[in-house]
Amino acid sequence: MKTEPMTDTAIRSGLRSGLRAGLRRTIAILGLAALALGLAGHAAPAQAQSRIKDIADVEGVRDNMLVGYGLVVGLNRTGDTINNSPFTEQSLIGMLERLGVNVRGDTLRTRNVAAVMVTATLPPFATQGTRIDVSVGTLGDAQSLQGGTLLVTPLLGADGEVYAVAQGAVAVAGFTAQGAAESVTRGVPTAGRIAGGAIVEREIDFSLADLPFVRLALKNPDFTTAQRMSEVINQTFGPRSSRASDPATVIIDVPAQRRGDVVAFIRDVEQLRVTPDQAARVVIDEASGTIVMGENVRISTVAIAQGNLTVRITETPQVSQPQPFSEGGQTVVVPRTDVQVDDGSTGPGSKLAVMPAGVSLQELVRNLNALGVGPRDMISILQAIKAAGALQAEIEVM
Repeated sequence: MKTEPMTDTAIRSGLRSGLRAGLRRTIAILGLAALALGLAGHAAPAQAQSRIKDIADVEGVRDNMLVGYGLVVGLNRTGDTINNSPFTEQSLIGMLERLGVNVRGDTLRTRNVAAVMVTATLPPFATQGTRIDVSVGTLGDAQSLQGGTLLVTPLLGADGEVYAVAQGAVAVAGFTAQGAAESVTRGVPTAGRIAGGAIVEREIDFSLADLPFVRLALKNPDFTTAQRMSEVINQTFGPRSSRASDPATVIIDVPAQRRGDVVAFIRDVEQLRVTPDQAARVVIDEASGTIVMGENVRISTVAIAQGNLTVRITETPQVSQPQPFSEGGQTVVVPRTDVQVDDGSTGPGSKLAVMPAGVSLQELVRNLNALGVGPRDMISILQAIKAAGALQAEIEVM
């Protein structure tokens, strides 16, 4: 059979047809993929997740509390009364003697000095020369620290060693103004703050780069959260990279290739996201009537009735006068008292509400609100449900 050679026109037409068919197939495949992703997104909504950085701390990376005792001078007769504050007098005499001034045996009458306690927080990895903020509070009967200056005060750690030295002008937010018959106080004039008022003199030794493993301490200890955190870390850095030793601690082995850069390794771990679990708990603050319930709070089938006791006392005194032109009569006031008691046993508000088993937090709140009770009555209802064994949650009263 003899075949005719194809012309250039026929070749170009065939190529265009093939390209159009391939493009149609590609569009169809992309459309199916988009539809599948959309259905998957609707079928499995993303849960709220938190970074490991927000729910756990790295052991060893912590603050340290510092405290010291010092004197504030330069007060405008608002300091301690020397006769009523012997510790202020002894401190003042000792300070002057160290400066070469002998005042023993003399009577000190100054009101421009106040004994204070100085507190500060030493941040982790603070180096020598770093400045930190300090807080100052009076010990004696000083009225105000306004305009005062803190003298050199060593700040001690829990081990008794000096880690910082504080000095500087005290900034006070409160004030006191008084006259002959009245005084006004705003804020707390006997406490102040010195921004950058202390210089770090001693560093706390902690070698982060040499750690063979890192321990994460959960802020809210929980078995489920710790296990989930360990599983996420193992999925990212390899099997058996971490393990949950208890509900509050997750131990991570630093990979051999990351031993020289532990900081970057911890940064990568902190950015991993975990869905934290929480126990079923109801927190009650009876002082303010605040109720906070977790999403896992559930109740068994229970019937609730709530009634309010209302007592109304109405006084309507009446005046009794004698008849006109009568002799010996006088005007008197006759009391008239009306007492009404309503215990809520009748009326539209007296009803028994039934809550089925396993209701969600939203349904529980809706049913309690349907009873028309306030927060304080709701506290009593929740405690009664717990006493009946129908509340599957822990009640914590603050």
